[in-house]
Amino acid sequence: MDFWNPFKKHSGSTFKKQLKGVLGYTPGEAALYKTALTHRSIKETSDENNERLEYLGDAILSALVAEYLFKRYPYREEGFLTEMRSKMVNRQQLNEIAVKMGLKKITLYNKADASLKTSQIFGNTLEALVGAVYLDKGYKKTARWVTERIIIPHMYMDDLEILEINHKNKLYGWANKNGKQLEFETVNEQLENGRRLFTIAAVINGKIIAEGKAFNKKDASQIAAQLAVEKMGIANADSPGIQE
Repeated sequence: MDFWNPFKKHSGSTFKKQLKGVLGYTPGEAALYKTALTHRSIKETSDENNERLEYLGDAILSALVAEYLFKRYPYREEGFLTEMRSKMVNRQQLNEIAVKMGLKKITLYNKADASLKTSQIFGNTLEALVGAVYLDKGYKKTARWVTERIIIPHMYMDDLEILEINHKNKLYGWANKNGKQLEFETVNEQLENGRRLFTIAAVINGKIIAEGKAFNKKDASQIAAQLAVEKMGIANADSPGIQE
């Protein structure tokens, strides 16, 4: 039986054409971008998958978003800027943006693993792509690319200003009001290329409602809480949610 070959449809000019559609420009070093789009489920060695580029892109994106906010809000305090940055670069947000940009279609990952299709790997891939753009084009051009291709078309600042991002607090509020027992449990912890990947479950009355994965427990629990809030239709702490 033939195993799915992700590189077959990404060869040569076809790959460059697809990548140009996402980037908005013709990449200078195609191999660098292919690495950025390669998940460890396809290539396990650190020089062939996107985890190192994800690490770099995470730092670059955070710095660029901080600079953008610093200039956009010249009179706002540090706390506001920090919270806005968290809203802009949280895993769920980046994952949704990555899918909208078309990264899910060109990311190289093991499609036989159904769990990957609903995970946060596309947001991670977006960070890796930022790292590749930085290495290929430099800081100034990357800043322009992030602003024009990620922030302006996908991050609506007025909406983000009023967005509630502490989904754990929202879920705790709902649980307290409805007499439910809410816990966040670590259901898995594994090493991925030297980094600890945590899987945290939102558990209500002993039943797992949703799970989140991230490289720290705080982010993983927030992702789990957000997925639980969305799954249960909890608009706010007064919402009745799903009745058992």
